[in-house]
Amino acid sequence: MDHYASRLEEDHAGIQNPVTQTGELHRKEKIAYGAGDIGYNFLFDLGQIYLLKFYTDTLGLPASIAGMVFLVTKIWDAFSDFTIGTVVDHRKKIGPKGKFRPFILYTAVPLALMTITNFLSPDFSLNGKVIWAFATYMAFGTIYSISSIPYGSMAPAMTKNPNERAELSAFRQAGANLGLLITTVGFMPVVLLFDNPKIGYPAAAAIFATAGILLQIYSYKHIKERHVELEPKKTSHTIKDSYKALVKNGPLFIVSLVNLFTISAYNVKLAVQVYYCQYVLHNVTIVSYMGFFSMGCAFFGIALAPFVQRKIGKKYTYMIGCAIWAVADLLALFFAHNAVLFIVFACLAFFGNAFVNSLNWALISDCVEYGEWKTGKRTEGIVYSFFTFFRKLSQAVAGFIPGFVLSISGYVPNAVQSASAIFGIKALMFIYPAALSILTIVVFGFFYRLTEKKYKEIVAEMNSR
Repeated sequence: MDHYASRLEEDHAGIQNPVTQTGELHRKEKIAYGAGDIGYNFLFDLGQIYLLKFYTDTLGLPASIAGMVFLVTKIWDAFSDFTIGTVVDHRKKIGPKGKFRPFILYTAVPLALMTITNFLSPDFSLNGKVIWAFATYMAFGTIYSISSIPYGSMAPAMTKNPNERAELSAFRQAGANLGLLITTVGFMPVVLLFDNPKIGYPAAAAIFATAGILLQIYSYKHIKERHVELEPKKTSHTIKDSYKALVKNGPLFIVSLVNLFTISAYNVKLAVQVYYCQYVLHNVTIVSYMGFFSMGCAFFGIALAPFVQRKIGKKYTYMIGCAIWAVADLLALFFAHNAVLFIVFACLAFFGNAFVNSLNWALISDCVEYGEWKTGKRTEGIVYSFFTFFRKLSQAVAGFIPGFVLSISGYVPNAVQSASAIFGIKALMFIYPAALSILTIVVFGFFYRLTEKKYKEIVAEMNSR
């Protein structure tokens, strides 16, 4: 395994000499890795939470067309992810900045600019606005893939210690949830400072985009790559070999499939919560209160997940999280008739979801090692991008389904909604995620085989080769 260890001097910015498998990462580095996801979520969550409502209520797109924008652009993003993962894995020259880190640095400003552009409202015809929405969101998604795929692929290159990978995953999810908390609580109040939402939306986006740039650069400066293949010409394999290796990675397929369920459910909730608060609870500012308390519970779940994982393993921790989430949403469907109960059940749902999301990145790191053990080929970028391919497909579904359901249920922007429209909003908010959480428990429980015991055997065998 010597060819996976760095042989550059430690003072080269991106790559360090390997250290022992125990205690490779400093706390500052874990914090910096999590800070990167705060920055990414400042940019990404704006689209997931607010862009659909911006399209329907401010830009003036019909709900069905707005949903189609999400469907098409997220499928485009899925293929972009896979392409970028392939490029990253097969880079021929790896400089002192590292294999993954340069992508974070060079995309920060373009990604922020495209975030702001997504919320502009040009005075075009309806067809012109449709073209504008497709073009700007596809451009954002492409740049986001170029930036986020290397960032997410880097965890196996930072440490081989499974506990530290779980901690990295938890720090990353904590960063993601903190980014989600701040965007949920802070974005709409900034928008509402302006009388004209056509000014308020891009102004708020500019604030969050600037903060996102600063956090990405901080992350870039303080994370290190330790286990990197520096001589790809001697140990490389073809792109075709890399794709063949995916077919033999059974755990990766299962993790990717259940993420298709859980991320779709999660993003539908994020997109519809604004509609639920405005049209069911009749107070859109409840989104901020709900976000504050529910994200607080999510942080508690993230902090608790590594301890639970050490006791019962990743698999059962994941399934318990889904069970809590499903119960919370089913209770909310019948009893969340006021703001207090809505927030209480949202807190419980996000607490359960935190168990799920905090383990995703650790599971994928394990899948990288499994694929290398099974095939002899280490492909962090392709494995990670295959995983995000399914996540983007889930986001495509999550963007399309709300627009479609709102359209067929008779939703009318900025008006009193019919009973069918209210039921459509409730079904999206509670029934859809609960059903997919239950489906995840079934699939993961029956088909995921990469236990902690099996993983330790794999690592031991690879170290002895």
